[in-house]
Amino acid sequence: MPAKIKTNYFEQLLSLTKRHLLVFVNSRIRMFFTLMVPFIIFVIYIFFLRDLELMTIEPVLSQYGLSMEDAELKRYVYTLVDSWMLSGIIAMCTITVSLQINTITVCDKENGINRDFASSPVSPHVLIFSYFLANFIITFVVCLVFLVACLIYLAAIGELIMTFTAVVTILGVLIFATVNGVLFTVFICSFVSHDQTMASVITIFSTAIGFLIGAYMPLFMMPEPVQYVCGFVPGTYSCALFRYAFMSDGINAMSAYVGNAALMEELTGSFGYNLNFFGYVVEPNYQVLALTIFTVLLIVLNVAFGNKLAAVTGGMSKKLFRRKKKNRASD
Repeated sequence: MPAKIKTNYFEQLLSLTKRHLLVFVNSRIRMFFTLMVPFIIFVIYIFFLRDLELMTIEPVLSQYGLSMEDAELKRYVYTLVDSWMLSGIIAMCTITVSLQINTITVCDKENGINRDFASSPVSPHVLIFSYFLANFIITFVVCLVFLVACLIYLAAIGELIMTFTAVVTILGVLIFATVNGVLFTVFICSFVSHDQTMASVITIFSTAIGFLIGAYMPLFMMPEPVQYVCGFVPGTYSCALFRYAFMSDGINAMSAYVGNAALMEELTGSFGYNLNFFGYVVEPNYQVLALTIFTVLLIVLNVAFGNKLAAVTGGMSKKLFRRKKKNRASD
């Protein structure tokens, strides 16, 4: 009786993850546009949106007898505005970048690459997890590069008012948000099997997600039905946590400088620093809890529908896939 060959699932995971990473790296156009997504939004903000955001603050300052002619106050205001927007862009990128990476999975299904996986000794569960792991690595690295660029930018213009603890907190939030964002996009894209459909999904989500998580504007400025929808988008809580970590030190420094609690409350309220749903302020601890609940729910959904991520096309490939699962179960 022949001896059973022990399958090394960890080696399979490493090989498949490496393969997905190489597919991404070898596609120069895909890699370029994935890396450029956050920087394009950043440039748009600097040249078109920054002045509009500042214009909303000047009337508030004038009500309290303050002016942007005060150089130190101007520095704090610019810090407040830039930190608010940059943290929103990073939160959005944990979703949009991950969405772009899912094209690897969709292309594998459309081009029949999964047929080879189905007829090989590769475990379907390992294949599914390798897609997630590769997506997480690429998304995290891209967002980390953008985060470093943001910190360098803030430091270069004298707006980096942030302690080491805040930087560590931002990194922790980035890991948490990336895991959540990848789970969210992988679940959605597991139902997509064609590249053209995937392009439409990317276009729709990339356009809408910035508004749905409050990256571009505070949630309280949106219509009430839209606010309800935003409350069920996990990225909303990631965005709020990023803003808390980015802006806390700057707000404390500005509060100490102006010495006016009413002014700071109005400023932070107008920028949506505190996550406010229908009159209820969601504190950071509850934001973490909400994001955790969404993450657990997404894990359950991905486990339940994970077979769609590694689905194969064509009658023969499906038979091979079912036969492989049957043989594995009998072993």
